[in-house]
Amino acid sequence: MSSSPDDQRADTALENASDGADSDAVLRFVERFALVLTEVGLNRMAARVFAYVLADDSESYTARDLAEGLRVSPAAISGAVRPLVQSGLLARERAPGARVDHYRVYDDDIWAAIMMQRQPVFDRYEEVLVDGVENLGRDTPGGRRLEETLEFFRFVKQDQAQFLDRWKEHRSRWLMEKRGEAGGL
Repeated sequence: MSSSPDDQRADTALENASDGADSDAVLRFVERFALVLTEVGLNRMAARVFAYVLADDSESYTARDLAEGLRVSPAAISGAVRPLVQSGLLARERAPGARVDHYRVYDDDIWAAIMMQRQPVFDRYEEVLVDGVENLGRDTPGGRRLEETLEFFRFVKQDQAQFLDRWKEHRSRWLMEKRGEAGGL
């Protein structure tokens, strides 16, 4: 399988990174995490942009910042940020009077925010599955499978709310501990 020019530039950037160890470490992480994200369906450039925004130290980025950081063309960035913004992985902001968009991680608690944004998807699954069970009937093999699928999504939806509550408590304790460690140094 041939690689794109942007992929080739990224590979060259990894080999020739001259911005120091931090830049090299960020780029190496970006490539590794982007591979994981592509395995779950994110396109490669969007995965690289998201991984970069997670790992790099800046709080927000212009398309030019992202292109320079990833050593790709600005055109590659414009196509990559669109699905990230649409899916809620990145937020797009513009200061009043500014002509340039800035991108940042959507929320300080990004993973909880991502899970909460998936709630309408679960609602839609439930709506379609209820209709499917009613139309196929509970006494058919397909209807029984749909009914079990419906029950699964109802269970996940209920458990997700409890999970997020537990996560928020855990995160709060963890952040307090981290602050305590930082203060004790």
